[in-house]
Amino acid sequence: MSQAGPQPLFPLFLDLRQRRVLVVGGGTVAARKVAALLDAGADVALVAPTLEPSLEALVRAGRVALLGAEFRPEQLDAAWLVVAATDAVEVNRILADAAHARQRWVNVVDDAQLASAQIPARVQRGPLQIAISSGGAAPMLARHLRERLELQFDDAFGALAQLFTELRDRIRTRLADLPTRRDFFQRALSGPTLAQLRRGDAIGARRSLEAELRNPPAVLRGRVALVGAGPGDPGLLTLRALRLLNEADVILHDRLVSAAVMAMARRDAERIEVGKRVGEDHDATQQRIHARMIELALAGKRVVRLKGGDPFVFGRGGEELQALRAHGIDCEVVPGITAAVACAAYAGIPLTHRDHARSLQLLTASTRSGAAEHDWGALAKSGQTLAFYMGASGLARLRDRLLDNGLPATTPAALVENGSLPQQRVLAAPLIDLPELAQTHAVQAPALLIVGEVAALATSLHWFGSPPITPERGRCRNSELARAA
Repeated sequence: MSQAGPQPLFPLFLDLRQRRVLVVGGGTVAARKVAALLDAGADVALVAPTLEPSLEALVRAGRVALLGAEFRPEQLDAAWLVVAATDAVEVNRILADAAHARQRWVNVVDDAQLASAQIPARVQRGPLQIAISSGGAAPMLARHLRERLELQFDDAFGALAQLFTELRDRIRTRLADLPTRRDFFQRALSGPTLAQLRRGDAIGARRSLEAELRNPPAVLRGRVALVGAGPGDPGLLTLRALRLLNEADVILHDRLVSAAVMAMARRDAERIEVGKRVGEDHDATQQRIHARMIELALAGKRVVRLKGGDPFVFGRGGEELQALRAHGIDCEVVPGITAAVACAAYAGIPLTHRDHARSLQLLTASTRSGAAEHDWGALAKSGQTLAFYMGASGLARLRDRLLDNGLPATTPAALVENGSLPQQRVLAAPLIDLPELAQTHAVQAPALLIVGEVAALATSLHWFGSPPITPERGRCRNSELARAA
């Protein structure tokens, strides 16, 4: 027979306002406990031979009572709760025994066996609190979970809890039966209120809740968030993007959004790939994306339009926002780390550098009508960094345009394929040699082309993945011929 596990603790929140809590100990741990107890409105009394500075200040200010240097059992008589925060095991044991004899709840820091009460790890957002406890068995695990929850619940949840508190009586009066109230809260949490609070629109959020309370809509109106997924590493998602992915009913995602990013989304969200493919009419595909977003939002869905990189940097986010605005859809934009910034960083290439590049240009290698045309003469000037999106497309043509307009053939260049992902590859070579090197190693999209003196730093500053691939001796002769010429 296997032994039964430890008996689980009973979770409870205490109202300690104006109630005495005795804290024994005067060090850093005791100071943390006292600060939390004061925040809860407790009447805190201290017992300790010496006090760390913050506790001394609280005693001088009259916010904490100092009962003496040594613990005596009669000090427990007025206490509702006791905290043992000393590093003396015998003192903690005597205190715990005395508290148990008087039927007082006692928390003994770092000694679950002596304690009858555990203080959990907490996430607090205004009146909203989430408590995590391992029963004293694994406090580091509880802290780890708290850190995860800190990312999931921002200050908007505290503001929302405060709004619900202020409207509580009206909600109970207007919606007398529990099922109706439950429907109201579900609609409120699915509606625009949280998004308005995150935008700092407290007045609009209150009006939304009050309108929902007065006149529940027959059909819930949805909303759309244009969210930047970054270059692929899920660790580069913003907190706002992560929260929206966990709230979404439907996710319309580009083909190149990584599986690791998609794994961060709400498990039961509907996922629809809407990425453009080679040979398609991209304008027609984009119009279908607009129509799908509008259709889903009007059906009451919370939609995330998930785009690689940043929605507003070669991502057609502006066109999508215009389409949503034209139909009165509630929407927001969440920036992502754009490919130029992310790929350069993961390749060890600073896009600007006091010694090498005083400006940066973000460019696209293709447009609606085909290959992109630029002011090649301006791009061929020294002292700048050029970052070409979709850089694997027409690489030889880009090289030729720049060289034909005076850029030196030996200008450093780098091609970053699958930037920030485990399969990242970086090719570094003089610009004249790079197309041949890319062909030799069969580079595929997505890839970002970086041209300028800073690209040479990839070979010395790389830190992620394999070292850059460079021309093999005797294989790429273009740069040597260019020097000879």
